[in-house]
Amino acid sequence: MEKNKKIYIVDTTLRDGEQTAGVVFANREKVRIAKFLDELGVDQIEAGVPVMGGDEKESIKAICRAGLKASVMGWNRPVIRDIENSLECGVDAVAISISTSDIHIKHKLQTTREWVLEQVVKATEFAKKEGMYISVNAEDASRTEMDFLIEFTKVAKAAGADRLRYCDTVGILDPFTIFKRIKQVREAVDIDIEMHTHNDFGMATANALAGVEAGANYVGVTVIGLGERAGNAALEEVVMSLKHLYKIDLNFKTEMFREVAEYVSRASGRELPTWKAIVGSNMFAHESGIHADGALKNPKTYEAFHPEEVGLERQIVIGKHSGTAALRAKFAEFGKLLTEHQAEELLPRIRSYTVSMKRPLFDKELVYIYEDYFGK
Repeated sequence: MEKNKKIYIVDTTLRDGEQTAGVVFANREKVRIAKFLDELGVDQIEAGVPVMGGDEKESIKAICRAGLKASVMGWNRPVIRDIENSLECGVDAVAISISTSDIHIKHKLQTTREWVLEQVVKATEFAKKEGMYISVNAEDASRTEMDFLIEFTKVAKAAGADRLRYCDTVGILDPFTIFKRIKQVREAVDIDIEMHTHNDFGMATANALAGVEAGANYVGVTVIGLGERAGNAALEEVVMSLKHLYKIDLNFKTEMFREVAEYVSRASGRELPTWKAIVGSNMFAHESGIHADGALKNPKTYEAFHPEEVGLERQIVIGKHSGTAALRAKFAEFGKLLTEHQAEELLPRIRSYTVSMKRPLFDKELVYIYEDYFGK
C-alpha cells in the first residue's frame, strides 16, 4: 500500500448504523454524533435518508447547519424525488444507490439490467446539474457479474458520478477475492472507489483494507461497527489498522475513540463488549501472570499500541491467573509494599477466592484478604 496515498473515511453510523434492526437515534443524538465524527476527523458523514421526511429530514437539516468541516451526504434511491429531498436539506453530496446483482435485479427489483442503467444515468445526471458530489452505490456488488459491474461503473462515471461505492452487501467476500475484484474495476475504469463492507463472516475490516490495498481510496465505516445484521467495518478498527499496520496516519483524534464508542453504544442501545477490538475495556486489561509481568516490565510486550491513544487506561486485573509480579504491583497502588515471600503466601488464597466467586477481585476485596491474613 502506498504510504503517501490519501484515504478518505466516509462514516455511515447515522444511516446504515441506524438501519440496524431496533436502533433509533433521537434528533439531538444524530447531531451530537455528527459533531463527534467531525471532531474525530471523518471526511464525509452520511447523515441519513432525506426522502423519509419528518424527524429524519429535520435532523439532516440540523447537521447541514452545524458548520462542520466534513462533507454531509444524503442517501437516495435513483429517484428524482429522493434527490430533491436531499437538496432541500442542504447536503453537498448524494449517494445514489441501486442493486446491480442479478439476484437482486430479478427478485427484489423484478426488472432488467437495462432498466438499472437507465435509472442510474437519469438520477446521476440530475444530481450533477445541481452541483452535487455523487457516489453511485452498486448494491450487492459482491454478487454482481464483473462485466456488468464494469459497464455500470462506466455508465455512472459518464453520467457524472465521482465515485463508485462497492457494496459487499451481505458480507460474503474474503480479503483475497475483494483484492482481485477491486483491482479489476480500477484497471477497467478510472474512478474513485469506496469500500462498503459488511461483517457477516467477521471480515468487514479486513475486506475494507484489502480493497484499499487494491486501489480503493474511500472506506465506509460506522462507529463500533454498528449496522444491519452483523454490522459494518468499524471506524476505529479501520483508522487504527491504517495507522499501525500500514503506516498511513489519517491524523484522527484517536484519543476520542472510547468516548465516541460509549456515546454511540448508549444512543443505539447496543452493548459495547469488553472484548471489542480497539475500544473494548479489556484491550489493555492484563490478568494472566506471564502477560501482566511482561506488561509491567514493558507494555510493548503485550500491547499493540498505547491505551491513551484511544482513550483507555492500562489495568492489571487480579484473578485466577495472576502471578506474584501483578500482585505486588497492585498492592503498591494501595501503598502496601509486599515482599516476594508475602506475595507467594497470599496468592493461593486470592486464587481460591476468585474461583469461588467466578470473577477477578475488586481492590477492596484484596485489601480485606491482606488484612485477614497479615492482621491490620
